[in-house]
Amino acid sequence: MTEVAALLACPECGDALQPHDRALRCGTGHSFDIARQGYVGLLTGASTKMTGDTADMLDARAAFQGAGHFAPIAAAIAHAVDTADTVLEIGAGTGYYLAEVLDAHRGGLGIALDVAKPAARRAARAHPHMGSVLADAWRGLPVRDDAVSGVLSVFAPRNPAEVARVLTPGGRFVVVTPTARHLGELIGPLGMVGVDPDKDRRLADSLSGAFTRAEHTLVEFPMKLSRPDVTNVVAMGPSAFHGTPADDPHIAALPDITEVTASVTVSTYLPRS
Repeated sequence: MTEVAALLACPECGDALQPHDRALRCGTGHSFDIARQGYVGLLTGASTKMTGDTADMLDARAAFQGAGHFAPIAAAIAHAVDTADTVLEIGAGTGYYLAEVLDAHRGGLGIALDVAKPAARRAARAHPHMGSVLADAWRGLPVRDDAVSGVLSVFAPRNPAEVARVLTPGGRFVVVTPTARHLGELIGPLGMVGVDPDKDRRLADSLSGAFTRAEHTLVEFPMKLSRPDVTNVVAMGPSAFHGTPADDPHIAALPDITEVTASVTVSTYLPRS
């Protein structure tokens, strides 16, 4: 955490934060404790309406990611970030993608930001060069102006104005979104939440005021999933919030191995000058 403290800003007044014992403090006197699990809480004011992922969802995601099923997506993200040496991930969850980026670009620093405490705890131990921050991106990013050369949003919300503020000139904003084919073989049989086919256009429109899209890559590949893998992919995503139980009897009716399509777009945006 002390490594990335210089990149962070006080969520109360915007001043720089400095390590002090087991806390980060600004010159105005605001202080934020570093939890024993290693993350710093920069949520302020009234309770946020954003809940983030549950501990059970993160357990399922860690198991699925740990099995390497989304490794091609992680590799595409690391390539898109290019040579960014300071990277912020919004909605970092387990910290898997940011850790893969840091491994690919050795010597860099990462900030994993999430609104859920279980995610902040996990990300704090995901990589030695990653600092974990508990914060609500919609209230503003507790990051200094022009502080990071890369920002990631992988299946996560975005705050375009704040991303533009914290990116260095020429920095890269990498956004990963699922296509309508993503997990298509499971959506119908298991009643999972599908993807809006107009999602990509709406994303481009939402970012057009502050960013220009420089690259747009389709990453699509087959995955051979066991029943436990299918259970994890159901339990880790939005279907977990919409009544699709991980112990759905339809999963038991699947064959031992089901071939499922992973299909996402990896888009790189540059700040408008």
